[in-house]
Amino acid sequence: MKNYIIILLAMLSVSVGAQVKTLTPGMIAPEISLKNVDGKTVGFSNFPKAKGFIVVFTCNTCPYAKGYEQRIIELNAKYASQGYPVIAINPNDPIVSAGDSFEKMQELAKAKKYSFPYLFDAGQKVTDLYGATKTPHLFLTKKSDKGLIIEYTGAIDDDPEGTNIKRSYFMDDAVKALLTGEKPAITTSKAIGCTVKKAKTAI
Repeated sequence: MKNYIIILLAMLSVSVGAQVKTLTPGMIAPEISLKNVDGKTVGFSNFPKAKGFIVVFTCNTCPYAKGYEQRIIELNAKYASQGYPVIAINPNDPIVSAGDSFEKMQELAKAKKYSFPYLFDAGQKVTDLYGATKTPHLFLTKKSDKGLIIEYTGAIDDDPEGTNIKRSYFMDDAVKALLTGEKPAITTSKAIGCTVKKAKTAI
């Protein structure tokens, strides 16, 4: 019994140690190549003229994601033409969250007239590479000689309901700074949203 407990604790320790870590500003943003709601595979290479990207992990079902949806649409409308388009990624496992299936994603994108990619991360490989933990969870990137550098990560702003924003758009301010050749004054904030829904795996 004693040996069993020791082995179990060791396995738990490995499991905890293997947990993904959220990428931070200054790090290289991993490549993205995922299926879009139109059935085509989309990645950074589809936007050769982009200066960077607003990568947002979001979904259909989370109340926070729904609350931020219009603001995400507005970010793309405002900054895509200036070189910073939105790329939205659904990180939720549809087995755990049926409302986040690929078919439901297609329905939502059509209903809301998304003008940006809405990608399905099957197996949550990209989600784990970025260390996204919430919906929504944003990563602002900028092209450089070294690749895509993460310049900001966290929330869009400090008010999910959008009625009492005390700190003006974190993301909006960050993109504006990059467009003027400056570094964002705030590079990280706490992502506000629901936990990413992952399938349970046995130890």
